[in-house]
Amino acid sequence: MTFRILFTGEGSSDNGLVPHIEFVAAKCGVPVAVTSPDFGRLNHAKAHAVRDKLRAVQGFGGDYDLVIVHRDADRGPAEERRLEIAEAMAQEWPGQNHIAVVPVRALEAWLLLDESAIRQVAENPNGRARLVLPRGIAAEQIKDPKAALRTALATANGSTGRRLEKFRQRFPHHRHKLLQRLDPGGPVTQLSSWREFIEDLQKALTTQ
Repeated sequence: MTFRILFTGEGSSDNGLVPHIEFVAAKCGVPVAVTSPDFGRLNHAKAHAVRDKLRAVQGFGGDYDLVIVHRDADRGPAEERRLEIAEAMAQEWPGQNHIAVVPVRALEAWLLLDESAIRQVAENPNGRARLVLPRGIAAEQIKDPKAALRTALATANGSTGRRLEKFRQRFPHHRHKLLQRLDPGGPVTQLSSWREFIEDLQKALTTQ
């Protein structure tokens, strides 16, 4: 029997997490079908809060065995986000099984640990410009991981002027590709937020 999962992120580029959800499920021997709505294309561009998204999704219909909600911790404790998600689920979808995905600061912290992937996505794999990247748990201590990733990609690309500006405008696309390329067994495993995501997902898939 197929395990039905709904994934909601903060933006469409977060859907790069879907292959990792499918990968974990395959390792657990659980066939899954993952739905990840694009709220912008579905005329729900104003659905920013977790409650708004849950309400919008229920309007589409459909039954799910698990709802996965991604929210960056931003500047607050990750536990506050987890509580926010739990309260939103209790109010808008009581009784629905769910897990929270809460990267420390921002999801971009997960993407800063693989220099090779950054250079590949920056379309200059053989570039030698020095990239200022964190190592290990230091990625979760950067105040603005998104800005750090933007800078790393631009530096790795090496363009200037209009070409660089056009490249910068494609950041959501580059972010999505990096997320898809993320090695689930690589340096990201040093980060507690990634490990919690994987552990919570494994538990949800195997305790039904």
